[in-house]
Amino acid sequence: MKTIDGHPYANRDDLAERSGYSRATLAAMWRDRATNNHPAARTVDRGLYWNLEEWEAWFATYSKKQRDQMRTVDRSGDPDEELPPAAQARVLGVDASRITQYGKKPPANWPAPVRTETLPSGRVREYRTRRQLWDFHDTTNRAGTAGRAAKEGTDPRFEQAAQALAEEPGRPAAELVALLAERHGGAPNTWRPFVTEARKNASQPED
Repeated sequence: MKTIDGHPYANRDDLAERSGYSRATLAAMWRDRATNNHPAARTVDRGLYWNLEEWEAWFATYSKKQRDQMRTVDRSGDPDEELPPAAQARVLGVDASRITQYGKKPPANWPAPVRTETLPSGRVREYRTRRQLWDFHDTTNRAGTAGRAAKEGTDPRFEQAAQALAEEPGRPAAELVALLAERHGGAPNTWRPFVTEARKNASQPED
């Protein structure tokens, strides 16, 4: 952390500790700043720093949008149509970068592709069906009803995250995420939205 012109500035390591997100995920957010309105950075000693107050205000809005997107799903279309990553993102209501992240570090219940395609660049494109994506969404969010968003309390992970936070209110978000994944199973990335929501409901600052 640095103080510049009387304001706290954080580098990516600081932001990772406060948010519970990995450096790679934060880098992806910064890469997509043209579309997600990520705050501008300031170069200090050849490193990037962000005004912490601006970044945390932006992150609160961004996180809410991501949670809302995670709880909605497009039920239209042929359930057995094989979709490329961009179309998979549209079905789940998430950014295309999320599907890329899933390919590198899949969350719990992320389905295996029904087929793959090797592109001229050597990169592998994975195809999944709408049915697979709907099943993944329903299993993850406990929604199960077309067109409805999952409500807080319908998924036991909201309560599990709140309980873990109550037990150790001073524990950093990244450690809570890891603790919940170890205690209840699933990938750490799956638990981040629940920890974020628990911390928000507890009216605690991000640490």
